[in-house]
Formats: sequence, C-alpha cells, structure tokens
Amino acid sequence: MGLIGGSYAKALRRLGVKKIIGVDTDGKVLRQAQEQAVIDEALCGAGPGLQAADVVICSVYPASTLDFVKSAVPFLKSDVLITDATGIKGSLPEDVQRLLTGRMEFIAGHPMAGRQGSGLGMSQAEIFDGANYIVVPAAFNSSGAIEWLSSFAGAIGCGQVVQVDAVEHDRIIAYTSNLPHALAVALINSASYNENTKYFIAGSFRDGTRVADINPYLWSDLFLANRENVLQELAAFSQQLERWREALTVADAQALQEMMREAAVKRKDLY
Repeated sequence: MGLIGGSYAKALRRLGVKKIIGVDTDGKVLRQAQEQAVIDEALCGAGPGLQAADVVICSVYPASTLDFVKSAVPFLKSDVLITDATGIKGSLPEDVQRLLTGRMEFIAGHPMAGRQGSGLGMSQAEIFDGANYIVVPAAFNSSGAIEWLSSFAGAIGCGQVVQVDAVEHDRIIAYTSNLPHALAVALINSASYNENTKYFIAGSFRDGTRVADINPYLWSDLFLANRENVLQELAAFSQQLERWREALTVADAQALQEMMREAAVKRKDLY
C-alpha cells in the first residue's frame, strides 16, 4: 500500500469495483487505508482472505513479488490473474509463472506513472490519468489475459497502451527512466550545490531534479536489476557530454547550435 499500490487502490475505488483488499506488512498503513476508505479489507500478508480476489496486483519490489506470490499461491483462486507494477522485468514473468498452479496466470505490466516521494500518503488515483501503460506479455500468456490488462489500463485512466517483450522493456526503460533518475541524483549531489543554490533555481533545474526525491531502497534494486542496460546508457550519455566538452573547448558555436537544433526537433516530436 505504498505510492503505486495506494494509487491503484484509489483508482479502483474511483472505478467502483466490488471489493478492494489491501496487503501490507505495516499495520499502521493498513489502518490508514481503511480509515480513508481506500480499501475494504486489510491483510498483513498472504492468507485465506485472498480467496476473494479475482485479480492480484503486486506493487512491491521485484524480489518481493516472487516471495509474496510463493506465499499466496495456496490461498488464491484456481483461475486468478496476477499482474505487477515492477519497473524492471528480467526473468520475473517466467519465475512467477513457475510458482503458479491450475489456470493461474501472471501477466506483466508497467504503468509509466508516479510522482516524487513515496508511501500511501503520496498516492493518488490521478497519477494514471493520461499515463502510458506497458503490457509485457510472455510466451505463456493467453490472449484473454493480454486483452484484460490492456483494457484495465484504459479503465484506470491510462492513455497509450503498448506491448513489448521483457528484453525490449528493460532496454528502453534504462534510457527513459533509469538514466533520468540517475542524472537527477547526480545533479543534486554535484560539488557545486551549496546553501545559496536555492536562490538561483528556475524551471530547468527544478524540472531536471524533480525525480531526485525517490525511494532509495526501491531504486537501488531497480538500478542493479537492470545494471547492464543502465551502464550502456551512461556510456552513451557520456559521449553526448564529450561532444559538449569538445565544442566548448574550441569555442565551436556552430557545433553547439547544431546539437541544440537536433534536440529541439526530437523533443517536439515526443510531444
């Protein structure tokens, strides 16, 4: 029941689903979720209460997804659909599916949604509104599960829904998510940061460092789980910085202008 799990619950409440069960190891968080009517029932872990679930959404760290599913299988419906919100997939889909029995099925998903901070208090249904949603089917997935997750993404407010395999997902995410988070942290941690920095901040610095306020435990897991792809993106970014260094060293205004014109065209094409 953290940022993403809480947001899912609030989006489901907005949809008017029949029953929402919240699972968390923190009893205080569960009480808050019930008091705020975010969930209908609270569980501190896997148990008989899960038998009511038609769908289970795992909004936890990658390693914790496997641990939870392993403990939950004895209590789940024989045809339950399980999905996740994990930022890196790797072998997770196959690893989870091997734990399942009967007609249980795992279909990987990734909402490209979030905000700075963490925890239930930062969650909101609106983070999905207009967001992209990535469906990551594996060879074992049924067409019904893929179609359901795609429809579900639209129902909670997501805009574009796309499908890619796990390898492609992790490669692209290294560039569009892992790298920007690493750069935001590095920018804030620069030796140039001091007590006067706050008086010289405009939109560019604010936007560029927004995601530096992140959950360090979650993101260290994500960086390490995708480290080969992240290392490749850091190398590619270093090459771009070298282009800037070379142009500035020789005072090459034409090279600087060309780099900026090239970026402007690509940025406009994005939005």
